Parts: sequence; C-alpha cells; structure tokens
Amino acid sequence: MATVTADKQAAIGEELRRNNVVIQTYNLWKTYQMGDQTIHAVADVDMTIKKGEYVAIMGPSGSGKSTFMNLIGCLDSPTSGDYYIRGQLVSAMGDDELAYIRNREIGFVFQTFNLLPRLSALQNVELPLIYSGMNTDERLERAKKAIAMVDLTQRMHHKPNECSGGQRQRIAIARALVNDPAILLADEPTGNLDTATGVEIMAIFDQLHRQGNTIIVVTHEHHVAEHARRVVHVRDGAIERDEQIAH
Repeated sequence: MATVTADKQAAIGEELRRNNVVIQTYNLWKTYQMGDQTIHAVADVDMTIKKGEYVAIMGPSGSGKSTFMNLIGCLDSPTSGDYYIRGQLVSAMGDDELAYIRNREIGFVFQTFNLLPRLSALQNVELPLIYSGMNTDERLERAKKAIAMVDLTQRMHHKPNECSGGQRQRIAIARALVNDPAILLADEPTGNLDTATGVEIMAIFDQLHRQGNTIIVVTHEHHVAEHARRVVHVRDGAIERDEQIAH
C-alpha cells in the first residue's frame, strides 16, 4: 500500500473498527540484507483477522512465521507496508507508542513461560497492570480474576518453581489476559510441555475462544493447529494458503 495521508489513515482505521477487524496488514514486508543477499522473511503479506477469530499460523522452520509473529506482536517493525491493530496504524509508531500497544493490546504466551522466579503467580500476573499505572486495589482484583479464569486460584501465592510446567503456562496465560488485550498471541504454547499437559493448555485456549477472545497461535504442530478455526500456512515469507477448519 502506498503511503497515505493522515486523513486517509484515519478513514481506514474507522472502517476497520466498524467491521470488527482486530488485525489488518497491507503489503507487509520484512527484509534483511546479508552481504550481497536479500532475505525476504515476510513477503507482501495481506491479512485480515476479525474479533473473536481463532487462527493458527503454521510453517516449517525458516518459513517466516516467527518473523510474522514478531511483527504482529509489535516486537519488530516492518521494512514496508501498513499494519493496523483495532484501527490504529502501529507500523508508523515509535518505540514508546509500540511499548504501550504491546502492553495494552497484545497478550503474549511464550513457549518458555517468561515468568519472574522471585515473584508469586499473582505478582507475575499483576506485572502488566503495574506498567499501565493501575492502582493497587484494582490491580489485585483484576489479577485474581485472571488467575481464576485459568483455574489456578489455589496456587496464586506460589512461586513458579513451586508449580508444574502446566501450571506455569496457566500463569503465563493469566498474565496475558489481565489487560483484556485485543489479541492473545501464543508462540508454540505447548512446546515445553508433555502431551497430556499440552492437551490441558489447548483446552484452556478453546475455552477462551468460546468466551470471545481473539487468539493467534504460532505453531509447527498439526495437533495444536487443529484447535483453531482457521489455519494460515506460511512458506518463504508468504501466505501459501489460508483455510477454514470445520469443528
């Protein structure tokens, strides 16, 4: 998409919000220069994800799915193209604005949990609210509610090393949910878990989807992608196919 005026950007944003579009990319590229070689990690991707969708992004190692996840999660900026979250043109934002968007609009769930070991489950879940400046009482109430959503109230005062791998991932999911984000973005969420625990975690995502959450799971595992209602296959930085899954 060619560079557009601020008025045009505002009009696009308003139309996206009106149509319940949470994520919209136009001609999104991420290009790296390695010596005299140009690598297109993400190549001309147009994608629309609406509120309440459950989408899996699949692809082999080196396909570009992780780079695309970093762009969606505002952890990286595109080389060119436009990216909107809930009608906001985030691809034009600076570092401080992107940090705010990451905190308020995106809930991250990582394969490695990324919990702070010295903090209790409740304190880990509270962290995004501290960064947003919320007062202590409201912060505590919302953190407890998020922990209850993943059925972990009885463990909320335990530290991560006192919890099983599945419980740690539940804590991470609660932390991702606590700010009521526009999207829940999960990167290989069962990668560090045994099969039975992985099934339990995917059941939580199923439940969250039924409750109206917008979920994007990046995975190379078919049994994980099968929980989604839509699977986007990525290869060589581009969308190879985009299919709806019947449930």
